[in-house]
Amino acid sequence: MEDSKYKYRYLAKVVIGAVTPLSIGSGTKDIMTDSIILKDCNGLPYIPGTSIAGVLRHYIDEANNQLSDKISEDKRETKYFGYQLPFKDKSSQGSEIIFSDAKMVGTDGKAIDGLKKRSDLNTDYLQRYVDLPVRQHVKINHRGVTDNHGKFDEQIVYAGTRFCFEIELLASEKEISAKNFKQVLDVLQSGFFRIGGGTRKGFGAIEVKKNLLETAFLDFESKEEKFKGCLKEYISKSSNLSEDWDGYNKYPFEYSKSDILTTWQKYILVLEPEDFMMFGSGFADNEVDMTPVKGFKVVWKDDKSPEVQDNKILIPATSLKGAIRHRVAFHWNKITGDRKECDKNDAVLALFGPEGSEKDCKNQKRGNVIFSDIIEDKSGTSEKILNHVAIDRFTGGAIDGALFSEKTIYAKGKKFVTEIYVNTSAFEDKDGNIIKAFEDTLDDIKNGLLPLGGGVNRGNGIFGGDWSKQ
Repeated sequence: MEDSKYKYRYLAKVVIGAVTPLSIGSGTKDIMTDSIILKDCNGLPYIPGTSIAGVLRHYIDEANNQLSDKISEDKRETKYFGYQLPFKDKSSQGSEIIFSDAKMVGTDGKAIDGLKKRSDLNTDYLQRYVDLPVRQHVKINHRGVTDNHGKFDEQIVYAGTRFCFEIELLASEKEISAKNFKQVLDVLQSGFFRIGGGTRKGFGAIEVKKNLLETAFLDFESKEEKFKGCLKEYISKSSNLSEDWDGYNKYPFEYSKSDILTTWQKYILVLEPEDFMMFGSGFADNEVDMTPVKGFKVVWKDDKSPEVQDNKILIPATSLKGAIRHRVAFHWNKITGDRKECDKNDAVLALFGPEGSEKDCKNQKRGNVIFSDIIEDKSGTSEKILNHVAIDRFTGGAIDGALFSEKTIYAKGKKFVTEIYVNTSAFEDKDGNIIKAFEDTLDDIKNGLLPLGGGVNRGNGIFGGDWSKQ
């Protein structure tokens, strides 16, 4: 290793769990849905290493205030991810950090890596991933009806699904590389890190399973006894994620999580239903015309024996986001005296991003607020069928087509907690009116003045609760 530029290796084996559903799209659709989940050779969802690397690099640049186009690639702190300057400079550098694809973790707690026999995949748990759930979406305009071209759906991966991947950092300088390696692990565990699509509408939140996190540091030129044989150990390491490697135990990297500097403001919102709530699925069943949407979640026992549990209470982040978006426009107009609708409202554009032109989506930008789906057990709640009918005032009978029933959830006394992140540095707010409009909206939810979900004009969706900053 005397002629090698990279004398050291920092390695980590990371197991992440999906806190909310994931949307790792393949870019294709079929007869059932508008967006299909990306799957590997075994027909199981996976996360490409390029997706992990790209999102991590963005978050680290953001944490270091280096997202500006004026900062040259070779001057960024993330230059170890690799860069290429204009050809005239003939300056470039390959990536010094390597990410494997994140493979799904099976019932034995190990990654399912490599082509498997069909019999190995024929378990109750893995068969649940053959037909994944489809989440319905609809955009509601200021008149309370579906906006033009605002109806679509997409396939999602269950919340609670676990994935395993490895990180390897090639290092020539020990201290600088140790700092970079630690920062990558810190960002993964920051809480505001999101992966995949739909990160602004409730998807993509992950958590690192700390008890399953393994790290290692190798020094190929050290004469110290503790590094004796590390090169041989490194060469014998398999790239198969399902195989254990003794090097994580023999050459551990002393890592402890620390808080990173961030521009994201965290809000904790506690929702307490007054009585009935209804977040519709868009489908009927054999009892009613309208049913509540169901949540799915994978539950693990001692990091093994996962089970997909369905029929949970789901409060979609999109329902919360849509209501807040409209009310922010109202409060902004009230504060400033403007009379702008949502799509042109300054506060809405700053917080939730512009949609761009309808034809080519030009000038479209993602929002600066992150929401998360709420998935909870039904304990402490009950379902209630409510019948509705519109009466003809002249005949005293039911109006044709106006007799229907819905299945609502009675959840008085139950608390639902969610986190909302706002990137306060991404927009200019000299007078603080944008944040004030947002926080006034949270006050409306707390005071029961902003109902959520469906059927709000007939008594559903009144919430109390509280909110706080962290």
